[in-house]
Amino acid sequence: QVQLVESGGGLVQAGGSLRLSCAASGRTFSSSAMGWFRQAPGREREFVAAISQIGGRTYYADSVKGRFTISRDNAKNTVYLQMNSLKPEDTAVYYCAAGRRATQGDLGGISSWGQGTQVTVSS
Repeated sequence: QVQLVESGGGLVQAGGSLRLSCAASGRTFSSSAMGWFRQAPGREREFVAAISQIGGRTYYADSVKGRFTISRDNAKNTVYLQMNSLKPEDTAVYYCAAGRRATQGDLGGISSWGQGTQVTVSS
């Protein structure tokens, strides 16, 4: 099983950028599809982005398409989420997850979650 630790969250003004990182430990990172999810106060956790094992396929929620980019470095056991043109509605706790399959709108077979990192976008 993969252990995941997110970092890079913080407070940023609307229109700004942040890059989240998710460091994985364990030998199965390169065989895991990876994803980012977020949960705002009073709302359910929602899909943000996912990436396939080698990184050839990426998927995004409509609300972040064109602004966020997911990527991975299998040599560093790390997955990233570059967030540009941030909006107040992007404020949430962001979670990294490891699974079996990246698909449009979801990450299938999730086996591990990180602890989350807070992103706050001020208007």
